[in-house]
Amino acid sequence: MVTHQVDLLQQDQVEAVVQAVRPRWVFHLAALSSPAASWDDPGGTIATNASMQANLLGALLNLHPLPRVLVVGSGDEYGQPRGRARRLNEEAPLRPITPYGVSKVTQDLMALQYFLGRGLPAIRVRPFNHAGPRQAPNFAIASFAQQIARIELGKQPPTLKVGNLEARRDFTDVRDIARAYLLAVEKGRPGEVYNVGSGSAPRLRELLSLLLKMTRAKIALEVDATRKRAAEADVYVCNAGRFQRLTGWRPRISLERMLRDTLDYWRRRERRAG
Repeated sequence: MVTHQVDLLQQDQVEAVVQAVRPRWVFHLAALSSPAASWDDPGGTIATNASMQANLLGALLNLHPLPRVLVVGSGDEYGQPRGRARRLNEEAPLRPITPYGVSKVTQDLMALQYFLGRGLPAIRVRPFNHAGPRQAPNFAIASFAQQIARIELGKQPPTLKVGNLEARRDFTDVRDIARAYLLAVEKGRPGEVYNVGSGSAPRLRELLSLLLKMTRAKIALEVDATRKRAAEADVYVCNAGRFQRLTGWRPRISLERMLRDTLDYWRRRERRAG
């Protein structure tokens, strides 16, 4: 497999690599991806994510035939849903409450604009939370797993630092999400948008409890105020019915396997790090 390293903020570089590769399918996932970190630089998060995508989509317009392009949004676009907790479908209002969420709405609507205005066959997805091996530890599940692995090795005191454990989130294994992206490009309708998620939303406390059952270490919990977000929704639950009816996609990997594989990944990584 040939890889090309390019700065998506440099339009000439993007145009050069697009002409060199001339892709038939494009999966656009590049973004500043942390809702929490987006509060540190709101304008930079929105501008960076929008500019990278604008450069890419503009370059793709110079290809003939035009490639099918998948633009990855986020369940965070729904922000603070109105009314009682329910499964969110694609018709739910977009009410983002973080700069990251605003940036993903921008990317989402930009993809629609390029389809409506320029005929680019762009397909949009809004994946809800996902986790698994190799995820960066600034996300909750990866952070829990890394801390447990470090505690087991004596590299960290037996206290696991946490944020808000009462938030309910719809988690899917990242490998199931990647399979969904492939199906979206294969079978998705240009101009359409699809939610991707499991349809269930346990509390983070429940997921952490499952992880703690996978270790023999005695671990205490400590709330770390720096790990709490300035604003966050109480619950996100995905209605992926539109995507499921189109593609037949369903998650195949259980929450328990996702958590165990993530913990085992961090165990290996922390052992190698000495």
